[in-house]
Amino acid sequence: MEPTSLYIIPTPIGNLEDITLRALRLLNEVDVILAEDTRTTGVLLKHHQISKSLMSYHVFNEHKTVAQLIERFKNGEVMALVSDAGTPAISDPGFLLVRACLDNGIKIECLPGATAFVPALVKSGLPSDSFVFEGFLPHKKGRKTKLEKLAEETRTIVLYESPHRLIKALEQLKEVCGAERQASVSRELTKIHEETINGTLDEILHYYQDGPGKVKGEIVMVIAGRK
Repeated sequence: MEPTSLYIIPTPIGNLEDITLRALRLLNEVDVILAEDTRTTGVLLKHHQISKSLMSYHVFNEHKTVAQLIERFKNGEVMALVSDAGTPAISDPGFLLVRACLDNGIKIECLPGATAFVPALVKSGLPSDSFVFEGFLPHKKGRKTKLEKLAEETRTIVLYESPHRLIKALEQLKEVCGAERQASVSRELTKIHEETINGTLDEILHYYQDGPGKVKGEIVMVIAGRK
């Protein structure tokens, strides 16, 4: 059987204990760990007493490094790809490398593990038998068109958003979907200050507008589909 050259390894989205035994074993065994941010991954490795060579692999250098990595795989090196949190290639770098490996006949394996939108979807109480994951909305170009299209979606909608754009996103969703559309916002998942707010878009918007201060943490938004 052809040996695996690249392991895609999900890492915890907050709580450092949320990692599988197999993931820890492979992080110990590979030659190199490709990390979105070596400092963030270093904290995880130190917590689990793993000492391994790290190489930066992020959105700003992935186009330039893919060809070099393919040659290293062909020369027998075995690597793991991790992102700062969650599963690589899900709104994080990884897609280009996976595609290049497949094009070059290089065997990859993807381990199951943490992905932020799954617990947020389950906790929302909205239908999870059929849903659409859209990742981050466009910041400017195409944002209005995307929102208008999502307003017509009949499946549950899952989005990622940054804290400083949350209120703007809620205002825009309220405008295109209607104030009474049911939704859920989860932040700081698996961490000490984990919070999920369920209600209408209008209720959730008012909650954050009237909140005690600056919104912090990674955000997952879940919006009911159009009836």
